Amino acid sequence: MGKRKVLSESNLKELVLPQQGELLGRVNKISSGDHVMVKCTDGKVRLCRIRGKMKRRVWIREHDIVLVAPWDFDDDRADVLWRYIKAHEEWLLNNSYLPPGF
Repeated sequence: MGKRKVLSESNLKELVLPQQGELLGRVNKISSGDHVMVKCTDGKVRLCRIRGKMKRRVWIREHDIVLVAPWDFDDDRADVLWRYIKAHEEWLLNNSYLPPGF
């Protein structure tokens, strides 16, 4: 059996869109091992926690687009649910999920 060929990075992951109560945001700063500062599409800067399911499987860098879910009891904090790849980031921008210049 031969190796499996991957034609592009967009074939590796499916596209997850924001649901009710979820926001898109751009990572501004990595605070510690599992906390990042994210500027969300609603204009707020939130301290977000990377979930344990994602912690060692998905590497999040500065300027990545992520999907966050704000906490119910503290609006300045949130959980990171998903990290988008560059191809999906362009798709979100073209389909007006992200504001221009975000």
